Amino acid sequence: MTPDAVLSHPRNDAESRAATATGELRRKKFKKLILYIVLFAIFHTGIILIFSFTVMKVRTPNFRLRSAALTNVIVGTTANPSFSATMRAELAVRNNNFGRYKYRNTTVEFFYGGLTAGRANVRSSGANWRSTRRFEVEVDLNLAASSQLASDLRDGVLALSSRAQMKGRVELVWVDRIQALH
Repeated sequence: MTPDAVLSHPRNDAESRAATATGELRRKKFKKLILYIVLFAIFHTGIILIFSFTVMKVRTPNFRLRSAALTNVIVGTTANPSFSATMRAELAVRNNNFGRYKYRNTTVEFFYGGLTAGRANVRSSGANWRSTRRFEVEVDLNLAASSQLASDLRDGVLALSSRAQMKGRVELVWVDRIQALH
C-alpha cells in the first residue's frame, strides 16, 4: 500500500457516526458553557442593580429642631409689648445614607410673624452613616413691638418658626463624594 492510499482511505459508517457524535457533544458542551456565562452575567447585573438602587442611593439628610426650652424670659408691658428670652434648642441631623454626611457651617433663623427673632450658628461637623447626630445651641430671642405680639403674650402662646439650609457632602461607602443639599 502506498502512503497516499493510507491517507485518503474513506471512513466507514462507524467512524463517521463517532466523529459526528463527538462534534455534537462538543457543541452541546459549548452551548451549555455559553448559557452558564449568560446566566452568570444576568445574575450579577441583577445584584448590582439591587445594590445601586438601595445602598448606593443618596437620600437627603433631615435637619430638625427636636426640642426647645426658654430661660431668662422678659416680657414687656401691654402698652409696649416686647419679648426677650434665651432659648436652648436641641437640633438633630438624621443621616439615612450608607455613608458619612459632612455638613458645613449653618445658620438657623427663628421667626415670629415673618420677623427675625434670633439666629443660631451650627458648626461644621458630620453625621455617621445610618445615624442621628444631636447637638444643642443657645439662641437669644428678641422681639420688638408687633401688632400680634401683645395678644399672643396675653394668651401665653408665642408661635415661633425656624428656617435653615444645611449644605454638605455624603461620602458613600466605596464611592467618591456626592453633593447633598437640604
